[in-house]
Amino acid sequence: MIKFTKFFILLLSLTGAAMLYAEPKTVAFAQDTMGNDFRKAQVYEVRDAAAKHSELKFVYSDAKGQTSLLIRHINGFIDAKVDLIVVGTNDEKAVVPVILKAVKSKIAVIILDRGIQGDGYTTFINSNNIKIGEMGAKYIAERLRGKGKVLLFEGLQKADVTKLRSKGFMDEIAKHKGIRVIKRTGNYLRKDAILEMEKLIASGEKVDAIFSESDSMLSGARSAMLRHAIDPASIITIGCDYTSEARDAIRKGTQSGSVLFPLGGKKTVETALKIFKGESVPKHIVIPVKLITKENVEKEAPIF
Repeated sequence: MIKFTKFFILLLSLTGAAMLYAEPKTVAFAQDTMGNDFRKAQVYEVRDAAAKHSELKFVYSDAKGQTSLLIRHINGFIDAKVDLIVVGTNDEKAVVPVILKAVKSKIAVIILDRGIQGDGYTTFINSNNIKIGEMGAKYIAERLRGKGKVLLFEGLQKADVTKLRSKGFMDEIAKHKGIRVIKRTGNYLRKDAILEMEKLIASGEKVDAIFSESDSMLSGARSAMLRHAIDPASIITIGCDYTSEARDAIRKGTQSGSVLFPLGGKKTVETALKIFKGESVPKHIVIPVKLITKENVEKEAPIF
């Protein structure tokens, strides 16, 4: 009994020493672009969450919106033999082969926010994008009482989130025959939305409401309206993400609302830790969304 106890203590001691001197696990984030406010904040949330765990090391890359560069970055992480790759893609199809390569190399892969075709990854973390579109459409249709012209500001055309948000919006708005929808593409970027809104205003086209698939694009549209002496408060406007800028605009009445779309960084690190411990994780993890308006704006913190 004494010998067994001594052996057990020695085993615990050796195990503790091994854990103490074990190499940290590397989490690498291959991000589409840091030029987008949301994408940048998403990377930083993963970074900050990982920093709380000494057993994790965090690195990231910025593809600057170039799919080919994103693929090269993922290949670089594979060659570096990182332990887990987080992917934020701008193209649901083009990145599939390199992600499959990572999985075959025994590297865990978390697809964050924007989905890819197929299921060749460890887990996919996102929110219900069809529901986001539906929520925006319901709010606008109710405020317009079923009649009017709506501008749908879409994001990246090759991103699944764009297709899903647009589908949710269009399917719901189609229930209201008195509402006409026009579309413009802002690529989730403020500057692109400004250019598109400037063109729209110059054409003489007027709208009663805007559903923007990101708050950044809505901010761009709003700045273009102000430049042309159009009061943003005179138009029903719903964005997505719920940033600090959106919260301020909702408070002022220059934005009607925003769908709170979590960054997913904290959930990503939580999931990575489970993977490293050998625990099973769901193939798909869904984070809830919520519509923020003047009625509840003071009850919810913005995502950044």
